[in-house]
Amino acid sequence: MRFWADQLILLPILLPLLSAALLVLFNGRRQQLKFAINLTSTLALLVTAIALFWLTDSEVWPNGVGAYLAANWVAPFGIVLVVDRLSALMLTLCAVIATAALVFSYRRWSRSGVHFHSLFQFLLAGINGAFITGDLFNLFVFFEIMLAASYGLLLLGLQPNRIRASMQYVVVNLLASSFFLIGVALIYAAAGTLNMADLAVRAASMGDSERLLLEVGAAILAIAFLTKSAMWPLGFWLPTTYAAAAPPVGAMLVLMTKVGVYVLLRLWLLVFADQETSLQAISGTALVVGGLLTLAFGTIGLLGSQELGRMAGFSAIISSGTLLAAVGYGEQQVVSAALFYLLSSTLAVAAFMLLIELIERIRKPSAAMLALTMEAFAIDNDPEESAGVIIPAAMAFLGLAFVACALIIAGLPPLSGFVAKFTLFHALLNPAGMFIDNLYTAGPLAWTMLALIILSGLAAIISLMRFGVRTFWSTDATAPRLQLTEAMPVSILLLLCIAMTVLAGPTSAYLDRTASALHEPSQYIDRVMSVTPVPGVIAVEGAEP
Repeated sequence: MRFWADQLILLPILLPLLSAALLVLFNGRRQQLKFAINLTSTLALLVTAIALFWLTDSEVWPNGVGAYLAANWVAPFGIVLVVDRLSALMLTLCAVIATAALVFSYRRWSRSGVHFHSLFQFLLAGINGAFITGDLFNLFVFFEIMLAASYGLLLLGLQPNRIRASMQYVVVNLLASSFFLIGVALIYAAAGTLNMADLAVRAASMGDSERLLLEVGAAILAIAFLTKSAMWPLGFWLPTTYAAAAPPVGAMLVLMTKVGVYVLLRLWLLVFADQETSLQAISGTALVVGGLLTLAFGTIGLLGSQELGRMAGFSAIISSGTLLAAVGYGEQQVVSAALFYLLSSTLAVAAFMLLIELIERIRKPSAAMLALTMEAFAIDNDPEESAGVIIPAAMAFLGLAFVACALIIAGLPPLSGFVAKFTLFHALLNPAGMFIDNLYTAGPLAWTMLALIILSGLAAIISLMRFGVRTFWSTDATAPRLQLTEAMPVSILLLLCIAMTVLAGPTSAYLDRTASALHEPSQYIDRVMSVTPVPGVIAVEGAEP
């Protein structure tokens, strides 16, 4: 069984790449066939991700870490793909959101571009590769595949505001890629390796000059990931991009923002978290402070936003700020709570992105025109009695879905946003998991983070409810027409948030196991460095058969 489980690790990359290559062969007149191939491939990715999720948590591999030698060369000389509980979780989240976005695009957006389906699969290959690669060079390769596909998808529809936003998005990400490449070069010059497990081993025994060069390279590399994670002031591009993107593309952009957070969490806890140096001590605090500034920026921006697209963008910035601060905080209980928050906020903001187009279909006639019409036809504006108003099913669905998204983003009970924030508050106030002499052990940064999270929730309540009242309580709003393929993806994402609320205990237990494994990097390192090539195939000289 172990052999077939190892082969399964390759599928999250191989399957979308093959599907993308196949889809390129069909022209724009074969839209139904292209959609069927795309959907089949995405559903197969979902099944694969769930299988990897089960395999890692069941510890079919030692300590729940599976490794695949792509070229059958032993690490760190060859390419290695690694899946553990965290990467399997992110693969599953990616497949769920991708399936929802693809189904939503069926009626309109999948037909707006000739190469939508192939770009969509290339995007999935890049995201999945970033989650399971075991070395920094291939992380750069998958990062570029992901970004190149997103450039094409962001232009879907060729509207003027979309073109302007995409130009800004392309320039910012090209600069981030340059920093990425420079950082990788400096790290290789310092350590002589780009394999993350091998890098963690060598970092512990470096001299002062090599360590300084390594930390400079890591700092430059972090700029690329912090730009993708929308850390202030590097995330100025995000609200404009989210507001201009097509809804299914916007949902995938929400996930792409979490790729930067994932890489920071992986490298931080694997390579740098246990290093006892002065620069390390400063950088942990700096990441927390940067996350808090991002959280404050998102809160102010959300409070001042009037458009749904920008509200979604600033909600994503708030989510990123909270996660970055939690990563910098570094405690196991905090990281576990942050992973719960990551799942909840990503699903909610992705559902919110899909809702934007549906809500914008609600058309309100001009008040002045309505007044003239009523006067011309002598319509009584003050009837003596009213029997009530019948709410169409479409309006009821949109209203309930909008309220659910607002509750989760704001962190209000009873949905998963409240559970996530409550768990995070408990971990911040008591990171050690126990009380000492009945006193809280939280520090000033923890209290500051707690206060900003509460303020961001208050801003979300004010901003989203203000928009909701103006939209759904207006007497002249007209119910839009909704397709099943549009309502179903939003419902599934929100139902998953509800399921997280109902199953908060098992979910938290799994995330506790994930955080515990992250704080024991030796398990990851030993598994990657000990995996052997397949006998009888090409193997590096000196490797064990």
